[in-house]
Amino acid sequence: MTHKAATASIHRMFALISACFVIVILLAFFSGPLLTCIGKVPVLDEPPTAADAVVVLYTGVEYYPRLIEAARIYNEGHVKKVVINGNRKTDVLRGIEKMGFAPSCHWAEDYVRILELFGVPRSNIITISAENVFDTISEAKAVGSALLARNIHAIILTTSKFHTRRARHIWQAAFKHEIDVTAVAAKSDPYTPSRWWKEGRQIRWVMAEYGAWGYYWWQRMINHTIEMGR
Repeated sequence: MTHKAATASIHRMFALISACFVIVILLAFFSGPLLTCIGKVPVLDEPPTAADAVVVLYTGVEYYPRLIEAARIYNEGHVKKVVINGNRKTDVLRGIEKMGFAPSCHWAEDYVRILELFGVPRSNIITISAENVFDTISEAKAVGSALLARNIHAIILTTSKFHTRRARHIWQAAFKHEIDVTAVAAKSDPYTPSRWWKEGRQIRWVMAEYGAWGYYWWQRMINHTIEMGR
């Protein structure tokens, strides 16, 4: 199969998947149980086990429930370290910094104080500056590499409920046997699989999450096609 033919085949497959997704969504509006099923699929809430650290994912929404969940996991004795990352920057912000702007405090200070409030000592918090991260994949690569450099090989990821399954898949695909990954959903996260379609922001979360899955697999197919064509 030529590269052009393979690409055309992928386009047709993507169009079919998109059509099926639209049909499912339309049918779902007539069925509460089906909508609930759609809402539950992205959620993966595993029981926490002993690990080197709990990693609070930054990319996405509803960050504070993730911090609270990390503190709970720490206080239950599953880990000895809590890892947070952030300090995202754009070219515009870097330009402003060159003009003399400087933050009033360290980028992680507020998050560290929240963790302290929930019982995590500052000395047991690891902060990782990940300036160029823009999605879950780039976050996994940047933070995961920093963890390996610190000899951390077993982690618990905590993130929004609807983000758990995709986050764990991406981390496992990125590091395979180098890092053992468990995903735990933030319990105080407001996402509700049984009624997500009744609130605008939750509808956006679900649509964005399924869209992110579609984009992830689309990129995988494109990369695979390119590799076959070489």
